[in-house]
Amino acid sequence: MAASDVSPTPARRRICLAASGGGHVRQILDLQPVWSEHDYFFVTEDTALGRTLGDEHPAHFVPHFAWGQARLGAPFRMLATAFKSFFRSAGIVLRERPDVVISTGAGAVFPLLLWARLTGAQVIVIESFARFEKPSLFGRIAAPFAHQMVVQSAKLAPFYPQAEVFDPLRMLDTKAPRKKPLLFATVGATLPFDRLVSTVAELNAEGAIAEKIIVQTGVGGLAPAGLEVVETMPFDRVQALLKDAAIVVCHGGTGSLITALRQGCQVIAMPRLSTLGEHYDDHQAEITDAFAKRGLILVANTADELRQALRTARTRTPVLATTDPVALIEYLRACLAGGRRYRSAP
Repeated sequence: MAASDVSPTPARRRICLAASGGGHVRQILDLQPVWSEHDYFFVTEDTALGRTLGDEHPAHFVPHFAWGQARLGAPFRMLATAFKSFFRSAGIVLRERPDVVISTGAGAVFPLLLWARLTGAQVIVIESFARFEKPSLFGRIAAPFAHQMVVQSAKLAPFYPQAEVFDPLRMLDTKAPRKKPLLFATVGATLPFDRLVSTVAELNAEGAIAEKIIVQTGVGGLAPAGLEVVETMPFDRVQALLKDAAIVVCHGGTGSLITALRQGCQVIAMPRLSTLGEHYDDHQAEITDAFAKRGLILVANTADELRQALRTARTRTPVLATTDPVALIEYLRACLAGGRRYRSAP
């Protein structure tokens, strides 16, 4: 074989994978076929999922902060945490010197994007899959600093005229696996969600839930008597429970929804609502509404609605869905292989 017939090996890049907890970091994990071809490290929050990630991959942790904390009455705590994150991010970037940063958001990793851009790294921003209708605050602020911008819903294209659009949601034709009479209730990786936990406890006390119940509450979350409760758990433990669980009651984060749908669970979502002080905005209601309209999940905001959703779930044919990032992976490969090095020459 002539030397000219051999395709050159793509140059290995030093890649920083930056994402806050929960669904943001799970979106990065879906892109493993592209980043695993290079030298990489993660920057994420110190959550159960983040610690699991750190056991398997090189990782740095930054403190959790989000712009919406100011709306919930904690502006000084937000500023103090942002200040700490700003300098910790500087240390990470100056020590690791990434060529490329790929980020799915959100606030906790924004300082890192700033430092990466200042030091000449190529910045690729992927708007959260959680945003179907309107852009996130992170996306709007980060877009001007990005060399490449990606959105995952066609409805966001008008907000980001230069962005590439990749919708990864795919239905699966796979037959639903055999399940056990188990209900797994989870509030996600980051924050407690006492309304969800107390509603499950209320229905259990009245005898409306015949299934075995395991509840993941978040650190410091409500722990009702009579339920098997754990604050956090490693992601592999979550995966094992989802393989068995017939029903999953979860918050409205895309990571929790997609992970359960992949395993053929009947998914009932209770979105966190800003009006109740449970989140910084109502994007979880937007997510669950979009998933419900596609027939993927049931939504419940009250005990009565959860009671009815449980009745429906027990007779409903399971729907399996996943995210398929193949097209996005190929786009990122092209960005990494064909993109020039953004760092200035020394």
